Amino acid sequence: MKVAYLGPQGSFSEEAAFRYFSKHDKWHMCDSIVDVLEAVEEGKADKGIVPIENSIEGTINITADGLLRYDLFVEAEIIFPVSLHLLTLKGASLQEITEVWSIVPALAQCRDFMREAKVKSRQFDSTSAAAQAVKNQERKDVAAIASKYAAEVFDLQITKSDIQDNSNNHTRFVVISKKNSGQNHNTKTMLLISPTEDYSGVLSSILNVFTALSINLTWIESRPTKKQLGTYHFFVEAQNGLHEEKMNKAITILKAFGHDVRVLGSYNTIKL
Repeated sequence: MKVAYLGPQGSFSEEAAFRYFSKHDKWHMCDSIVDVLEAVEEGKADKGIVPIENSIEGTINITADGLLRYDLFVEAEIIFPVSLHLLTLKGASLQEITEVWSIVPALAQCRDFMREAKVKSRQFDSTSAAAQAVKNQERKDVAAIASKYAAEVFDLQITKSDIQDNSNNHTRFVVISKKNSGQNHNTKTMLLISPTEDYSGVLSSILNVFTALSINLTWIESRPTKKQLGTYHFFVEAQNGLHEEKMNKAITILKAFGHDVRVLGSYNTIKL
């Protein structure tokens, strides 16, 4: 089986992929989330894994828009803890560091450390790209904010651990495939609801269906239809499997109201 994931080498996405899938699988590293989705859509990969939400930064819109565009299914969600560390060349000390490199969200999530250390920052395309740059430039006065996994990949030293402001930082990944796995006894279902008519209170009427059936929603996200200002598609994740009667009843009622309802997947949650 070939698995597509978001690179570069040493990224959180690569680590999540390697920890979830078998080491015997074949790997297809991609440059962007869109590339991952396209690889699965076009049959270049059997499955893909992409980030869809971060507990601090919120929904990753590129992934949501990709699920709108491509005919793909979610077969699992993975909750991945994000710990950020200060990586340096081996032998470097914290006192030597004058500049810290990383991706913008990682720098933002370590604002307290940056302020206390009184260091400059430099933006990179990814945490792993920053770690690789520290390794390649062989400078003891710079450090990267990245993962423990990146430290292992690039043979760097963790000079200070867990420097993120919020210790409860997680990223949610989804595993996607071209075919609906059709598993039984799943605990979640993701729907894409597209109202066929725009009217006042349309979202409220949709949510009332789930309330009436005592269905708990764990994620709601709106994305523009790109057809007319103020019109949206709605992603809804329910804490019920597709095999449950009330979940199917909700879909039936929503369709009866004239909404287009697409099942994006029914799946379980895996915590790494």
